[in-house]
Amino acid sequence: MCHRSMRTLFLPALLSAVGCVGTVDHSQPTAGAASPDEDPTETPTFLSAAFGDHLPGMTADEITRFNEGETEFATAETVADGLGPVFNDTACGNCHTTPSVGGNSSSVFVTRFGTTTFELEFDPLERLGGSLIQVHGIGPAGNCNFVGEVVPPQATIVAHRRTTALFGLGLVDAVNESTFFFVADFEAANFPDEAGFPNVGHDIKNNRDAAGRFGWKAQNPTLHQFAGDAYLNEMGITNPEFPNENCPQGNCALLACNPKPGLNDDGSGVTKFTDFMTFLAPPPVPSRTLAAALGRAKFREIGCNHCHWASFKTGNNASAALNQVTFHPFSDFMLHDMGSLGDGIEQGLATGGFIKTAPLWGVHTLTKFLHDGRADSLENAVLGHAGQAQGARDRFAALSDQDRANIIAFLNSI
Repeated sequence: MCHRSMRTLFLPALLSAVGCVGTVDHSQPTAGAASPDEDPTETPTFLSAAFGDHLPGMTADEITRFNEGETEFATAETVADGLGPVFNDTACGNCHTTPSVGGNSSSVFVTRFGTTTFELEFDPLERLGGSLIQVHGIGPAGNCNFVGEVVPPQATIVAHRRTTALFGLGLVDAVNESTFFFVADFEAANFPDEAGFPNVGHDIKNNRDAAGRFGWKAQNPTLHQFAGDAYLNEMGITNPEFPNENCPQGNCALLACNPKPGLNDDGSGVTKFTDFMTFLAPPPVPSRTLAAALGRAKFREIGCNHCHWASFKTGNNASAALNQVTFHPFSDFMLHDMGSLGDGIEQGLATGGFIKTAPLWGVHTLTKFLHDGRADSLENAVLGHAGQAQGARDRFAALSDQDRANIIAFLNSI
């Protein structure tokens, strides 16, 4: 693992530290694997897919797996299934609802907490149930009564994170890992003051370090691991990659009363959830107005595309639906220092001020913006940027009212 002092360094130092990234693939990606500038209207692969649809070009078997995964995603877990003993909700689908199953939520947030040690290092306060709060408990069980966790008074850092949409994540998972290092190299060479770097986490299944791409801090390197993480930490369902129960409020002695000890899911549930996300189509692209087209040009002119890259391309894949597909997330999936916009929580190489660039596709479905929902409009979300994004924010603020309105129209057309 990398020494903590490396976590605040940008990509050149990160990539030179081979010991920190193990067997991460740094090979050059196929030309055109990622671009900050390509326009979605030039590759209209997903224009006809509705929210919640599966990817086009899937086989009958893949459609069956998608449908079975959607059922698993929406099915409520029970105590008999292994729910809890502390959890955030009974089904994944309860939090991912807007505008369809697999979507986002502007009302469902999770809470993380921690503190800073005398050595100025982040302490997730695991001994007190950190860093993620599980707000519900299964109630009486044996001699115990499992209740929801609360932020302990020892916490000096409290962060809230909004539920994000899962649309198109299978495409992100299918991008060659080397592409993300290419993106980081490109940014470092062309706009070093704004350049990001990939988080690096441990790929449990393959026992290797790998570039992260899922979660607010890009803390999960694969979609399968992202699913297993959610099963444990959101529903309390242990599974092969996450076999250990969370100790309620850090009190591991309470697990003696756990009515369903051992492995709750043999991996089949996680696999079905992964199948659903893998084949879930990206957001459909709304109609592009003249104002949006003008806003697209201004978006590039003020440098928003330095972090919000327009297009990526998947690598070779056994599934035709995922093979060499160009898609448009408007994110670079890099960690960037967001200054006062950071949440103070540390995950992997992402220290408190660093957050992954949020994908902008489907942003028109939101009513709350930024990771903690602090902004109530797209314009306020842009104006809320800080840290490495301050330059683009200031250039946006200096635009005429019409130019700012055109950029918002463009964002609503992604």
